[in-house]
Amino acid sequence: MGVTKTQHFTDEQNEIATLLKALAHPARIAIIEYLLSVDTCICNDIVAEISLAQPTVSQHLKELKNAGIIQGEIEGKSICYCVNPETLKKLEHFIAQIFLKMNQQKCC
Repeated sequence: MGVTKTQHFTDEQNEIATLLKALAHPARIAIIEYLLSVDTCICNDIVAEISLAQPTVSQHLKELKNAGIIQGEIEGKSICYCVNPETLKKLEHFIAQIFLKMNQQKCC
C-alpha cells in the first residue's frame, strides 16, 4: 500500500478527509446520532443503544474523539461524551460548499 502524500494538500483538505474517514463507519454514525438525541451519556449507555461489545464501542469512540468529532469529560469512573459543535460546523460548511458549487455547474 502506498503512502498518502498529505503534504500535497491543504490543511483544510487533510482535516476534512480525516473527519470523513472517522465518520465512514455505520457504528460511528449511530454513535453520533445517539449523542445528538441525548444531552449527555456515558460509554455504557452507548453500548446498550447500538448493541455492540463494549471494547468495540470504545474503539469507535476513540476514533471519533481522535478526529475531534466528539469530546468527553471524566465524571467519576465514567466518561460523558458529546459532539463537538465546532467540528461539525466545519463539516457543514464543506458539504454546503459542495452543493453550492454543484448547483452552479452547467454540465452533465
